[in-house]
Amino acid sequence: MSQFPALTLDSASGAALHVYRAVPAVPKAVILLFHGLAEHAGRYGRVAGILADAGYAVYAHDHRGHGSTVARDAPLRRFARRDGADAVLLDCRTVFDFARSNHPALPLFVFGHSMGGLVAINFAERHARENTIAGLAIWNSSVKADWQLRLGAFGLRIEKALKGSDVASGLFQRAMFDAWAKSIPARRTEFDWLSHDPGAVDAYIADPLCGFTPTVSMMDDIITLIRKGGAPASIAALPDDIPVHLLGGSEDPVTGKGEALHWLAGRLRDKGLGDVTLSIVEGARHETLNEMASLRDPAIADLIAWMDARIAQRTGRKR
Repeated sequence: MSQFPALTLDSASGAALHVYRAVPAVPKAVILLFHGLAEHAGRYGRVAGILADAGYAVYAHDHRGHGSTVARDAPLRRFARRDGADAVLLDCRTVFDFARSNHPALPLFVFGHSMGGLVAINFAERHARENTIAGLAIWNSSVKADWQLRLGAFGLRIEKALKGSDVASGLFQRAMFDAWAKSIPARRTEFDWLSHDPGAVDAYIADPLCGFTPTVSMMDDIITLIRKGGAPASIAALPDDIPVHLLGGSEDPVTGKGEALHWLAGRLRDKGLGDVTLSIVEGARHETLNEMASLRDPAIADLIAWMDARIAQRTGRKR
């Protein structure tokens, strides 16, 4: 954590954002890093250090309802009293503007893991045309609005009517966390679906800011992010020349063992994006960044190589 210091940034949404930074002496590019559900950005200190050593300035904030970010309408497990998805994206824009003001001439990449991937694609769909984004990386995430999501949304409406918005969603717990746990037959813990690394799993379980059941309200907002992020009209808003890097794990229950990434890659290519890369890491579970080193390290090295290549392409075009 000492290598990933934090500051407080006032968001236009009214939140006091807990923002971590890892900035090398002479950065060559910037990465905005969006974390996943029921965790926080402080868990990304190791990868931030690796990226900083490779010349990338990393900015990662705790989303509202997570970690140490504070907002009057967003206690732990809730994005906002209403329009939570919009509030999350407004916070991201605040961090984007802050990072851009500190590094106005550098290429800026957006990276999101899991729920952070939902945030990242929605953010790019809103802002990539007006503010140049050098590349979009979406890992271990699904914006596929299939029949299961529609069924879940229907069940969530019933749960909201019966219990209200600001209670833990039992439907989410049963349909997602519990189901993902059961996908690992010889599991040691209920969170083995995250990673093969027992140390990483144990650290997640021991962290009081991780593993919580989100509220009905937060799940409703997440469904909004999924639906909007994968909608044809939203994908059409992406510039054809934005590079996209998709990654999933072959043992990740959250993405259907990577099938959701294949689906998204197809939609992006059909839309006309000419630079879409897809990697399914054989044997990896949900948190590729917290997998065993043999799975984690090559994936991170590939991400760095992908960004380096896009920077070189941009530099070549400017000459």
